[in-house]
Amino acid sequence: MNAQAIEPLLTADQIQLAEVVLPCSELDPALSFFVDRLGFRLDTIFPADAPAFAVLSGHGLRLRLDRHASGPSGVLRLHCEDPQLVGDGDLCLEAPNGTRIELVSSRSVVDLPPLAQSFVFSRLDEHAEWGVGRAGMRYRDLIPGRQGGRFIASHIHIPDGGPVPDYVHFHRIRFQMIYCYKGWARLVYQDQGPPFVLNAGDCVLQPPMIRHRVLECSNNMEVIEIGCPARHETYADHDLILPSPELKPERDFDGQVFVRHEAGKATWGPWRIEGFECRDLGIAAATNDLAGVRVVRVAHGSQAKTCSHDGEFLFAFVLQGSLTLLREGIEPLALHQGDAIVLPSGLKYALVGCTTDLEFLEVALPASFKTDFHAETAI
Repeated sequence: MNAQAIEPLLTADQIQLAEVVLPCSELDPALSFFVDRLGFRLDTIFPADAPAFAVLSGHGLRLRLDRHASGPSGVLRLHCEDPQLVGDGDLCLEAPNGTRIELVSSRSVVDLPPLAQSFVFSRLDEHAEWGVGRAGMRYRDLIPGRQGGRFIASHIHIPDGGPVPDYVHFHRIRFQMIYCYKGWARLVYQDQGPPFVLNAGDCVLQPPMIRHRVLECSNNMEVIEIGCPARHETYADHDLILPSPELKPERDFDGQVFVRHEAGKATWGPWRIEGFECRDLGIAAATNDLAGVRVVRVAHGSQAKTCSHDGEFLFAFVLQGSLTLLREGIEPLALHQGDAIVLPSGLKYALVGCTTDLEFLEVALPASFKTDFHAETAI
């Protein structure tokens, strides 16, 4: 949910600069490669009559090519607009001094692992496994198998509230949302105005690359966080100060816009299965139908209808109440508050025995998947 700040051992003014030392037995060919081929700039060379080292700078880096240095030649990774162009067709080069040069794309490209759908059930009881993470946060993994690495879902609990040791950061990700299950948190997002409180029942969509920060939270705050892919990169932004001076609620972040859904302002409408109703959290419109998020509850006269879906991902977390999940050829499964399931495409299922206070969170990719109804009234 956030990245913990670490106190530096030294202040910034005590360290004047930093450079990477690369062993180099012959300076001339290495200088030609780094300056002419890769676009670095020569800053220092010493001594003039018989150079022993040269200092180069460029691309946010300072290099020291040193004839007297020993050790590995190192690896230099350059993030390029067009790696093929820079490398003349090669993505891995070798400098004359032996340094390996890796050319990678600087564009925001998310690597999606192959999808491996499976049925998942996570029970919240005394046997549930909680891991301890940053700043005393407790993590419960709701999809241990990760659907092949494509998705992650976490139930996060922060026992002790107060200021959160977070800093401005962003994620390179395809999809990420946070639903506040219990308690509250105060957050701030790039171009979305002053800090606000995310209360129980509220939700935010965090578009790719949007800068944000968690400021504080209540005691015993709990959130459900879902991301795709399961493993993704988090970057710190040391220069941006939040809140932003301008309000740009419609700003596009890699094809998505920020969403802050407030439960107290929501309206309810029909769900995809008769007898239930839902409040749509606005994420389908904000992601161009990439994902849909709804809170579902019993309306009136709900009946056991056997159905299946053709989506990439269908996740449900029971917020309150209980129900029974029927599946073809398998014993009925009772679901209670805090339980979570993932239903793979093609699986026939029915929802029965719903209590009148039932509410559950549904997250689907894509948003407009197809629900097929089958002749069986119950499985």
